[in-house]
Amino acid sequence: VQLVESGGGLVQPGGSLILSCTASGRTVSPSVTGWVRLGPGNSRETATHVAHIVWNTGKTNYGDSWKGRFTISRDSAGNTVYLQMNGLQFDDTDVYSCYEDPVVGPRAWGQGTQVTVSS
Repeated sequence: VQLVESGGGLVQPGGSLILSCTASGRTVSPSVTGWVRLGPGNSRETATHVAHIVWNTGKTNYGDSWKGRFTISRDSAGNTVYLQMNGLQFDDTDVYSCYEDPVVGPRAWGQGTQVTVSS
């Protein structure tokens, strides 16, 4: 599975962005797709969970810092997962990466997209 993120960029405090994560090469539906922020060093090992969506139920889960501000969703075709980011703050500046967990097998990662909140 290949994951490609888009939608990052520069935004002022209080602004909004929509990140997209588009998948290709799947042979079966995934178990979970989510977003993390990589933090200092851009390390997946120390990444912080932002949000995820469970494919067979549509149930979503958010890290406490993003509840009520960020919304994860997917398109009807199931190829793209979105992260709507509202009320962005300076502390939200980071590289955001999407991931996908298959029912069986290793996690797939996107390359990451930079979100910068600055006035």
